[in-house]
Amino acid sequence: MIPSASFSLEGRVAFIPGGYGDIGRAVAWQLAQAGASVAVAGRHAGKAQMLATELQRAGHQALGLGLDVRDATQIRDITTRVATHFGALDILVNSVGMQREQRIDDVTEETFDEIVRVNLRAAMFLAQAAARCQIASVQAGRPPGQQVHILSVRAQLGMRDRGYSAYCATKGGLVQLIRQHAVELCNHGITVNGVAPTVVRGEMGAHWLADPQVRDRLLQRIPLGRVAEPQDVAGPVQFFCSPAAAFVTGQILYVDGGLTATQ
Repeated sequence: MIPSASFSLEGRVAFIPGGYGDIGRAVAWQLAQAGASVAVAGRHAGKAQMLATELQRAGHQALGLGLDVRDATQIRDITTRVATHFGALDILVNSVGMQREQRIDDVTEETFDEIVRVNLRAAMFLAQAAARCQIASVQAGRPPGQQVHILSVRAQLGMRDRGYSAYCATKGGLVQLIRQHAVELCNHGITVNGVAPTVVRGEMGAHWLADPQVRDRLLQRIPLGRVAEPQDVAGPVQFFCSPAAAFVTGQILYVDGGLTATQ
């Protein structure tokens, strides 16, 4: 029997860029309820602060901050601010991501570059900034930290009849970034993993579910017969952040109702 303490995050500090989106919000609540102090950040500072206030009213330690992840200087400054505010930064959950659909003959340089900048370049420098704080904490005697990136099944699967060049390329690239960071940070005991869901109910997945024909085709492809709920993603994230996953690094967990098992 695994003790419940194996999944506790009591005394840990979690930083969640993109933390007020559907998945990020569920993750923020999940980690806070597991005992972590939580900092959420995103381009709209007001939304981040609103979620932080909700968490505080529920009795959790929380901080909301504005952050444009396209700016590496902002990433470094805000990450340091989180560590200073809470006295440490143990956990990074990168929930940042975007998509602008363009078929191959319509892809523009500007759009492709923007998606790379948000989905892949930002992941690199969020990981770097968090790692610097985590390494310093380990050297000061604090337990090693964790990094978790939110990906997509599109890290492994192409999207038929849709314009997903930039999205699939960046999510696939993020898989390799996770693996590389995992082996670079293992000497410090820091783990790096990814959680890759299929369509998640919420704002980003709304267009898939709004059209009955598209929704039905989607559900037929998912063996469990439904799309993911944000909470379905938050649970695996907590696992990767917890002592229960201390010997797991460089892995991608596909939270997809069996979709990738059938492809």
